[in-house]
Order: sequence, then structure tokens, then C-alpha cells
Amino acid sequence: MKRKQIFAALEIADHEVRLVVGEFHETRFNILRVERVRTSGVVNKTIVDEQNIISAIMKATKKASDTLGYRIERILLAIPSVDVTRFNKRVNIYVEDGSKRVRLSHIQSGINEAISYQPDDDLELVNIGCIKYITNGITSRKMPLNETCDVVTMNIDLLYANRETVYSYARCAEKAGLEIIDICLDSYAIAEEAAIFEQTVDKYVILVNLERQNTTLSLFTHGKLVSCEVLESGYGKWLEPLRNQYGLPIDVGFRLIQNTCALEEKEVSDSVVYIWSEAGESRQLREREVYACIKEAIQEWFDMINETSQPIIDSGNVRYVLSGEGLEIQEIEKRKGDLNAEAQIYVPQTIGARDCGLVTCLGLFYSWKTQLAIRKDERTSCDQRDVEKAVEGANKPSVDDESGFTKKLKSMLLNDK
Repeated sequence: MKRKQIFAALEIADHEVRLVVGEFHETRFNILRVERVRTSGVVNKTIVDEQNIISAIMKATKKASDTLGYRIERILLAIPSVDVTRFNKRVNIYVEDGSKRVRLSHIQSGINEAISYQPDDDLELVNIGCIKYITNGITSRKMPLNETCDVVTMNIDLLYANRETVYSYARCAEKAGLEIIDICLDSYAIAEEAAIFEQTVDKYVILVNLERQNTTLSLFTHGKLVSCEVLESGYGKWLEPLRNQYGLPIDVGFRLIQNTCALEEKEVSDSVVYIWSEAGESRQLREREVYACIKEAIQEWFDMINETSQPIIDSGNVRYVLSGEGLEIQEIEKRKGDLNAEAQIYVPQTIGARDCGLVTCLGLFYSWKTQLAIRKDERTSCDQRDVEKAVEGANKPSVDDESGFTKKLKSMLLNDK
């Protein structure tokens, strides 16, 4: 039987820690566990309360470990796309052995030479992006293994992010007792999950990642992540008027517009959508009052996206892909026409994780999987022996075959009255 590869993906989002545990088995990918733990330790992508984050990570990993029966020891970690800078390195690798055939070791040597480049002390390498190979004058994205040539030329995209941001996020995971297998930009991970790279052969794609505190815009073209920009406005700003006028907590406001309220004026009704008690008095909120409260903030958000993206829109064939936790507000689907280009909302279809807030974590799995052909890293997130023991224990038949519900059912069926 083929060994199951179990990985845990961790995202430190702006108001919660998200942990997704999944397994690759043969050709399938299965979600084993999802944990989300609230935290208040992040403000505008900056960690302001490290201990709060560490505690949330430990709580999430413990709950997942206790449920699964084996300990989460290592993780794939998402890094926010802050101060992302792209560099392209061109390296020549000479095939000097007698066979003149390209081996994996030649490819690895080229990558090692490229990643030794350090453009700035304030930047840290996070992702190796698109790689193009040139052998005998032919360009390809496929590794030219066993091709016969004298030299392999590799054009390698290197993606760097703010060093302090990278270190602060990694430090939280490590202080929570976790080993980091790999790190990945959240925008890059989403692109892997949503197959954005494949959509950019002849067009631009602007990825809009809508979270509570921020919106991240990432530009993709020709199979590459070109640039990222973090805007200090997320769906939380839509909910601030509800909190200011009616005293509703952000989480309550989010549930209201996620599940019960229309975002188009022609569809808004006078129905009561929320009832609560205040100072001993019963109060109620109608859908039209909610809409009146939030409509201006939502329109400002669409205007901000349009204004920021306009230079790219003017340059050619462009489309938006929207995702992130904010897209769990399903009524946004009806407002995507407010954007100044064609737009698609990406909702993951993986069973057990059909939630826009989990797109980054899902992308971490696929980003890592695509690298394994080159990196040959055998590490997984759990000790294989512990996994085997847990599976064996789950499959072991009960000592008392007549116990529990089976025994009760049998007694009812055989009871003579």
C-alpha cells in the first residue's frame, strides 16, 4: 500500500488562526481536519501580540492532534504578501559528465545558484516562481530530464517579501513548537488552488483577496506573479457602521450580511433580520436598515478596487478573481458587475473545506506538492509510526461485540412480548 502523505497548512489571518490537515493518498487529496481559533494579535498584517498568536496556534494544533490521534509536528506556513518584490535570475548549468544527459542534480544545482542571490537586506526569499528551461535552443517549463545537451539555461523567478514580516510569522509557529517545512506567499498559494497561473497565458488576472482588515491585490500574467499591493480596507470596514450605530459586534454583523441581507437596493425588504435585548428592552433590526448602514462602505470598497486597478485595466485583456473570507458573503456575487472588468468568484470545491476563507491553506498543499519533484523532501507533518498506530487502532474491532448501540438494537429486535 502506498504511504499516505499527511500535511498541515497554517495561516495566521487577521482575526483567527486557520489550520487545515490533509492527506495525499495515491491520486486523491482528502481533508482530515479544519481548526479555526480566534486571535487578536494581528493588525494590518503586522503581529502586535506574539503570545496571543502562539496560544492560538497551540490550541488549534492540539485540537487537531487530539481528534486525529497523532501529533502535528510540522507545518506549511502562509506568509502575507507584504512588500513583495520579484527578481528573475538566469543561470547556466554545464552538463559535464560523459553522457551529456540532464539529471535532477543539474536542475537542483541551478536553483541553488539562483536562490543564493540576496537583493536587499530587508527582503527574504519566500517563493521560487516560474522556471523556464532552455536546452538546445528550445524553451520549456517542463524539466528537461534525460535531454542530451552541453548546457541548460534556467530562467528562474524569485519572490521576496518583507524580512521582518516573514521572520515574525515564522517565529510564532516555531515558538508554538512546530517545525516549518516550507513557507509560501498567501497570494501565490491562492493562485495555485484557483489555477490562476494557467489562466494567464494571454491575459492579466488580478487576484482580490478580501479579508477582515485588508484587501490584497495581486497581478498575474504569463504564468507569473508580478506584483502585490495590500490595501488597508477589508470587509470589516463595511461592518463598522453597524457597530457604531447599533452596537453590533463585528462577528454578528458579518453573519447578518452573510446569511440574511441583500446587497442590492432593489432586492432589500423590510423584514426583521435581527432581534436583541438592550438595557432590558427588546430591539429589532430590519434588512433595509442594515443595507442603509453598510451600502456606502461597500460602494467605497468597489470604487477603491476599480481605481487601484485602472492602469492595468487600461493596458489590455484583464479579469478579476475574487476570494478570501469576505467572499463568504454570497450576495457579493450580484455586485461583481460594479467592478470595471469581468470578475469571477472562486469558491473551493474540496470536500470538507468549501469555504473561501480556507483558500490560502488549500493552496499551500498544492504549492508544496509541485515542488516535491525537484526538492525530494520526504518530510510530512506527522510521525508516520504515530499515524499507523492511530489508523490501526481505529480499524481494530471492539473487544465487546455486543456493546453500545448494536446491543441495544439487538435486544429490541429479539425482545418477546
